[in-house]
Amino acid sequence: MNTKKLTVFEKIGFGSGDAAVNVVISAMFLIITYFYTDIFGLDPKDVAILMIVVRMIDAFTDPMMGILTDRIKTRWGRFRPYFLFLSVPFGISVYLTFSTPDLDYNGKLVYAYATYIFVTVMFTSVTIPYISLISVLTSSPQERLSANGYRLFFAKIAAFLVAIVVPILAKEWGAGDIARGYQNAMGLMAALGTGLFLFCFFTTKERVEHVVDRTPIVGMIRLLLRNDQWLVLCGVCIIGTVGYVIRGSVAIYYAKYFLGGDEVMQSSFMGTGVAAAVLAMVASTWITKSYCKVKLFRYTQLLVGILSVVMFFLVQPGDVASAFVLYFLISFVVDLHAPVFWSAIAEAVDYGHLKTGKRVAGMSFGLISFCQKAGMGIGGFVVAWLLGVFEYVPDVEQTQTSLMGIALMLTVIPGFFHALMGGLMFKYFITDKAYDTIKVQLAEAETAAKS
Repeated sequence: MNTKKLTVFEKIGFGSGDAAVNVVISAMFLIITYFYTDIFGLDPKDVAILMIVVRMIDAFTDPMMGILTDRIKTRWGRFRPYFLFLSVPFGISVYLTFSTPDLDYNGKLVYAYATYIFVTVMFTSVTIPYISLISVLTSSPQERLSANGYRLFFAKIAAFLVAIVVPILAKEWGAGDIARGYQNAMGLMAALGTGLFLFCFFTTKERVEHVVDRTPIVGMIRLLLRNDQWLVLCGVCIIGTVGYVIRGSVAIYYAKYFLGGDEVMQSSFMGTGVAAAVLAMVASTWITKSYCKVKLFRYTQLLVGILSVVMFFLVQPGDVASAFVLYFLISFVVDLHAPVFWSAIAEAVDYGHLKTGKRVAGMSFGLISFCQKAGMGIGGFVVAWLLGVFEYVPDVEQTQTSLMGIALMLTVIPGFFHALMGGLMFKYFITDKAYDTIKVQLAEAETAAKS
């Protein structure tokens, strides 16, 4: 196995890919629901249906993309070529999604569906190769964890730009037309994402060569269903993403209506959460050098549930200082698990290889990506649906019911999902020590097969 120590420059290049990915993810987590309801003018109920319907497409595109990466190898490798050839269409899809043509309501709804589907397909086409890339850079679990620390650090920098820069630029560049402002601001983010994917292509190298079984799709799914640790990560991914999306999507509503803030406060509040997450990436990499990564995952998510309840009861409307402090703390604790999760996927693939005798990598990553986007769809649906339930009306003074609903959606409701995720991780047992054993057994099996 190739346990090469990656250079800092290559880790930065690898991380730049996730910065590109997070131009979309952060927009979907932080502003897409707000954009559709308050800027584009869609009814929250229609947004809820849009979020869940479009995600059904991922049930087909994600596994197919995983199969493509398994079956097709080029002179650039299995995964990197997609960054080279699809980075520009990816950027275009982001720009179009946040454009607002002058159409009647039904026309806007059709346009929203068309562009949301486009950006989803482009997102799949570059994201699945990207999340699979770590498995071929090196076989060292510590190097993978370190590279994922860089990756998630740059991902949060991209999220920080979306959270801080986009709302302010939208106001400044809109010249009184906030819709045009969002189009221009997200156009800048789209161009940035395109450039970052190209940088990732030119600065990384695929070194580890895995033998991929030419198993039919149904056979691969059966193999994955036998991989209990991969199934745990699927459940964790869906549940955790729902929590992320609910909290992230509501942050801008919370700052605007519950705290009574303008665009600057809205950006600052969202940015506070992202800044905390950036620091969490650094802290997680440091903590896991001496503390069990699986325990860190479990207990931080349980703690998020407790902190979320505290914030709901402690912070009252307009209580800006307490809101910022507790939101920072929750955002920091919740993201301590992130580098662990993305490293765990590659380790679960190796575990499945050892258990079944067959390696299913592309499909494994593809379906994890589907789980993430399923969580995004469910979370987006829940946010839009609950806005309707709590009688939210854009750009008016909110009722006590809607304010309470916004507060619940920022705190207790996502906190429940994170606590549930932490509880599920008690079913996951691939620690560093266990993975070392898996690697040795795989190496012995490969040696025996060659002799």
